Amino acid sequence: MAIVLGAIADDFTGATDLANNLVRSGMRCLQVIGVPEQPLALDDIDAVVVALKSRSCPVTEAVEDSLAALDWLQGQGARQIFFKYCSTFDSTDKGNIGPVSEALMERLGAPQTVMAPAFPINGRTVYQGHLFVGDRLLNESGMQHHPLNPMHDADLVRVLSRQASRPVGLAARPVLAQGGEATRRHLDALREQGVGHVICDTLDAQDLAVIAAAVVDLSLVTGGSGLGQALPAQYRRQGWLAEVAEPGRLAPAAGSALVLSGSCSRATLGQVAHFLEHHPGHALDPLALAEGEDHVQAALAFARERLATGGPVLVYASADPARVQAAQAALGTERAGQLVEAALGRLARQLVAEGVGRLVVAGGETSGAVVSALGIRTLRIGDQIDPGVPWTQAPLADRGAPLSLALKSGNFGGPDFFTRAFEVLP
Repeated sequence: MAIVLGAIADDFTGATDLANNLVRSGMRCLQVIGVPEQPLALDDIDAVVVALKSRSCPVTEAVEDSLAALDWLQGQGARQIFFKYCSTFDSTDKGNIGPVSEALMERLGAPQTVMAPAFPINGRTVYQGHLFVGDRLLNESGMQHHPLNPMHDADLVRVLSRQASRPVGLAARPVLAQGGEATRRHLDALREQGVGHVICDTLDAQDLAVIAAAVVDLSLVTGGSGLGQALPAQYRRQGWLAEVAEPGRLAPAAGSALVLSGSCSRATLGQVAHFLEHHPGHALDPLALAEGEDHVQAALAFARERLATGGPVLVYASADPARVQAAQAALGTERAGQLVEAALGRLARQLVAEGVGRLVVAGGETSGAVVSALGIRTLRIGDQIDPGVPWTQAPLADRGAPLSLALKSGNFGGPDFFTRAFEVLP
């Protein structure tokens, strides 16, 4: 059975974020980790999101992996392709958003695509091409301190123009205010001028609905998960998508509760602090990890003791920018990150084998490391915890019940996310 939407996400939490919004809008959704080697049976699935680790890798690798995902999704009959990146547009002047978008356009024969990163319900909006996080410009929001892709410019037309070879244009708010047809005509006019990428202003859900109406016939759209939430209504209007009861229904959860956090975003730091006011936690230090095995073994011992009572328990490498910079200065940015990811991946593999059945992971890179360590290849998407973050379930070969797993982007979730996540899980 052909799927309606095939999505390519540049990190694991971003994939789950998009899948969450698709489910909330009535699509039955499966997330796959990496590009499957074979077609899948998708009789009860409307959308598939392929999760890659292509946000911060070399450009050539990101393009190669994304094109492989595109080929697989086309083989599954996807009507439309969605390239999903973060609502903070974090990338470098070399990519990877621009180069990947252009590679997908070239493969699809698409002369134009839209760039709609905004997610207004989470405070990510775009006005006159400038990206805001809450009431702050992107480069004043804390994203200027991102350890991998620091963002020092909020003007997305300017940011993307440094990455892309095709001209970049803007669909400004006054155009969107005229509705979907007017926006479509504006896109057509820009395409005739040779504009390949169009940044879309977006202040609210109505703007997203207008963009979705204007682009439903495009072979490729790009953006954040907000656009993903708006598209299913257009698919239903086209007759491509039927109404489904409980698209996010999952099996009952079982097992002890664990949180692993590697994100150093402001939101996650607040969530760690809130959790530690109510539950136990153990901090990982990259410098100590570099010295040998003892630091990981201490974290394992700490977690086992607390998990014996059911948890939840937290193991975290989240730290303020000064501590992160100190570790990076001593170890190098790449090695510091690799040490943390490897440690959290090992902890996940060992503790899930010992009975953890409910697992929350914070941070895109951390989520990638944990999912890889657990050998997870597919995730069925369930109901939402907070905007952008659903519970998911993954079958594991050596256990009867599926693992309940929440993959949280660093910037997402309220202060009590880590504690409330387990309260809303059936």
